[in-house]
Parts: sequence; structure tokens; C-alpha cells
Amino acid sequence: MAKCDVCGNDYDKTFEVAMAGDTFIFDSFECAIEKLAPRCAHCGCRVIGHGVEEGDSIFCCAHCANHSGETTLRDRA
Repeated sequence: MAKCDVCGNDYDKTFEVAMAGDTFIFDSFECAIEKLAPRCAHCGCRVIGHGVEEGDSIFCCAHCANHSGETTLRDRA
């Protein structure tokens, strides 16, 4: 068994995710999201969908981007 890199649970159904040259072990998608998903630059929620980006900032939606002063971003149709 392997231990989850986030919660430390020693679990027989862990899985590995390789990202940017590193490999992580998780026991759930919840822990993978907590470790790997970026946070919205405005509201702080985890961005687990497409999100929108401007420069080095990622936002969960155009609404949050607009509140941060990014006026050209739109949600995907």
C-alpha cells in the first residue's frame, strides 16, 4: 500500500499523477485537486474546469476576472 501525499492515508487503491516532471500519490480525486488545482486569483476557489487566464493569473470564470480588472476575458460558450 502507498500513502497519499496530501492526507497521509495508507490505502490499497492509491493512484499516481505525473505533472510538470513530478509524480504524486493520491487516495482520492479530492486530494489530487487540493494538491494540484490552481486557485482563482479573485475568489480563491479551486479551478477544476477550464477557467480563464490572463498573463500569469487564472480565474474560475470571467465574472471573477472582471472583478479583478480583466475586462477582455469571456467565459467559453
